[in-house]
Amino acid sequence: MSKASDGGDIASGSAQVRRGAGRLGDFLVRADGSEGLVRAARAARRVAPGARPDIDPERLRHSERIAGLIAQARGERPSAVRELALAAVESWQALVTRRRPDVPDVSGPVTILFTDLVGFSTWALGAGDDAVLELLHQVNESSTEIINRRGGSVTKHLGDGLMAVFRDGAVAIEAAHEAGVAVSAITIDGYRPALRAGLHTGEPRHVGDDYLGVDVNIAARVADAASAGEVLVTEATLAATDETKYIKRRRRFRAKGTPKDLVVYAVLPRYDGEPDELD
Repeated sequence: MSKASDGGDIASGSAQVRRGAGRLGDFLVRADGSEGLVRAARAARRVAPGARPDIDPERLRHSERIAGLIAQARGERPSAVRELALAAVESWQALVTRRRPDVPDVSGPVTILFTDLVGFSTWALGAGDDAVLELLHQVNESSTEIINRRGGSVTKHLGDGLMAVFRDGAVAIEAAHEAGVAVSAITIDGYRPALRAGLHTGEPRHVGDDYLGVDVNIAARVADAASAGEVLVTEATLAATDETKYIKRRRRFRAKGTPKDLVVYAVLPRYDGEPDELD
């Protein structure tokens, strides 16, 4: 057989491979939107651990945002892959919720900490489900270990963040800063997450394994106002600590559901010889 004939056979074979790959791709797209497969995937999602009806909807607030990102990336058309990806997110959320330690029944003031990741939504849109879940796993494992080691208790995981309570306001601030440093050392496919945190001290209502009330809402809103790597605390939290241990800068703050006279500071651990105020 001639070389020309060999070359023709190779070219013909390559064309067949390309056509076969194209047909396979078309088949997978059609299969992904197949009514039967979508129904089966939805059924699997309903019986997944994350489908538990007893989970507080607030605990799923950030997980729903992640699920929304997956839905946006997959489009609005019915998709078996999307349903399975959502099931993975919900199952992961249920897993970390069940793994959290029991929250002690304490009376008196507590310092409430909220954390989440800055810029996470934008990154997650193009990162892929596996990378998103791996990042969330590492962030939550790292943050939870630090909080538990410092005597705090995680009350709930919120997808890319969490809520925790401490009896000691100073320890809560230190834990927030330590968690921020630890999270910044995580790298997923070249992406380095940035944690932000907000703290408020008050007397929230203890219900079961959770805390509820205005003080919880204040802490959450303070965290929402923080920038990447920043720890914001209310005046009530600073008053429960030795303020000389921190460099502080008063932040302009106003948020729905919080007192109009609420005073908020950005704080950093202060070393000897440093000024008390941030520039």
